[in-house]
Amino acid sequence: MLQISIYGGSGYAGGELLRILLGHPQVTIKEVTSRAYAGRFIHAAHPNLRQVSELKFIHPDELTECDVLFVALPNKVSMTLMPELKKKAQKIIDLGADFRLRDPAQFEDWYHTKHALPSMMSEFVYGIAELHRSAIQKASYIACGGCEATVSILSLYPLVKHGLIQNNIIIDAKMGSSQAGLSPTLSSHHPERSGVVRSYMPTGHRHTAEILQELSSHLLLDPSDKPQDDKPLDIAISATAIDMVRGILVTIHTTPREGLTEKDVWKAYRTEYGAEPFIRIVKERTGIYRYPEPKLLQGTNYCDIGFEMDTRSNRLVVIGAIDNLVKGTAGQAVQAMNIMCGFTETTGLEFIGLHPI
Repeated sequence: MLQISIYGGSGYAGGELLRILLGHPQVTIKEVTSRAYAGRFIHAAHPNLRQVSELKFIHPDELTECDVLFVALPNKVSMTLMPELKKKAQKIIDLGADFRLRDPAQFEDWYHTKHALPSMMSEFVYGIAELHRSAIQKASYIACGGCEATVSILSLYPLVKHGLIQNNIIIDAKMGSSQAGLSPTLSSHHPERSGVVRSYMPTGHRHTAEILQELSSHLLLDPSDKPQDDKPLDIAISATAIDMVRGILVTIHTTPREGLTEKDVWKAYRTEYGAEPFIRIVKERTGIYRYPEPKLLQGTNYCDIGFEMDTRSNRLVVIGAIDNLVKGTAGQAVQAMNIMCGFTETTGLEFIGLHPI
């Protein structure tokens, strides 16, 4: 049995890791850290885990060595601790933003601070299995993608790779409240959050950097088979908070290349995702669930993707949905661990969701 520990286990991401890993048949949870809950049972922070485990939180200073260490800390914290954390485990999976970007200048630009450990940024593999499975197999350090970045990248990747769309892309992201994390703020106060449809970041969303980084490397050829190096991706994100706890829905507006048909789009998605266990193409002719719906994905590791061609406005509209805490965070991390450690990729992630809910 693999011994794993979680550094920073009292937040929403830590709770999801615990929920998933406590049912994983090939791992044992050794230690879970929390400053605020040290010495208390894990169900003090995660009441859904009552009678599931007798584990108690320990103080971070008490962490000992393990096989795999998950790091679930606020952004801009793990980079200050990583030299010490590397002494605790040979394999580390970071759920935060600190090592997602490979360029220190890009990190400083988007996160408004210098990176504390730029020399280690290149050692981390970006944790989306569907793009980097072979690299994850050989990796020692994984940086999981941001939740909004993950669903956007997965929705766009086949279209960019196969040269089916022009390079100007607009992403309309509707976000549940849990993506903001556990710490309360005025915007998460119930009278301010309940019933809301609030545009909180119409421009400048920091996940833009991840999307550009991951998709630009696949912007290989245009339809005439000429390199597109002189045509960089132009991605704009508008983020809206809605009255939902879990889930992200992205509606992505793209311009198709001339002559593109629905068959071309289907072929691209099937080519890239036909064998993927956690990608589902959702495009029904009838019914209220004929496009992706975050409600159906709560607790699952699926990413549902749909699309619609609009010949009147010359648009290819792509719709993607995930549970931000699973495929967008903890589930993605466990999927990467499974690949990294040679387990069946779907182990511990088999939950298929509920309906109705």
